[in-house]
Amino acid sequence: MKLLLAEDDAMLADALTTQLGGAGFEVEHAPNGAVADYLLGKQSFDIAVLDIGLPMLDGLSVLKHVRQTQPALPVLLLTARDALDDRVAGLQAGADDYVTKPFDFPELVARLQALLRRSQPASASALLGRLSLDAASRRALVAGDALDLSGREWTLLELLVSQQGKVVTKEQITQAWSAEGGETGGGNSIEVYIHRLRRKLEDAGLVIRTVRGLGYLMEAEA
Repeated sequence: MKLLLAEDDAMLADALTTQLGGAGFEVEHAPNGAVADYLLGKQSFDIAVLDIGLPMLDGLSVLKHVRQTQPALPVLLLTARDALDDRVAGLQAGADDYVTKPFDFPELVARLQALLRRSQPASASALLGRLSLDAASRRALVAGDALDLSGREWTLLELLVSQQGKVVTKEQITQAWSAEGGETGGGNSIEVYIHRLRRKLEDAGLVIRTVRGLGYLMEAEA
């Protein structure tokens, strides 16, 4: 996933670039709003992280320009401003989410991953085996019959489907649950939900495999 990071604090930008790279993102850094605005107009990105207090052109102005040309691009705002009016202004300008400084890196990654999942309904809605997902309504169907899923089960299923053929770690699962709000639970909790999904997907032509020491992998039955 290609990510634009617009942050004028050089030390923070360097740290985030390294950490986001380790989390699987290809990061392009913009040190000010003018550069961010230029890059967003010239390159294709999967997601953008904008600091509100950028020099030359502030983050909200960059965001407003983006929304005119790329209304579907997921954008997360970084801000040191924790006043309600500032947060509301960011969301009204078109931000999909925001994180207030200082923040914990795992929370940032979890929020980015949640935004990316929400922005890719086409892949989430694709038929996999006899399972289909309706991302807009958060419904799953097997051969046309709706599955009875809790919110946490839906989030887990959506994550596994979006990463089909790839191992999903327990850390990714807890981050996804955390981004949706509420307690994440421990490893045993994850195993319980995996067991529940396996039972509900028995007629879907799919298998959730346990990859020992790594996580879980969803694939079509052989």
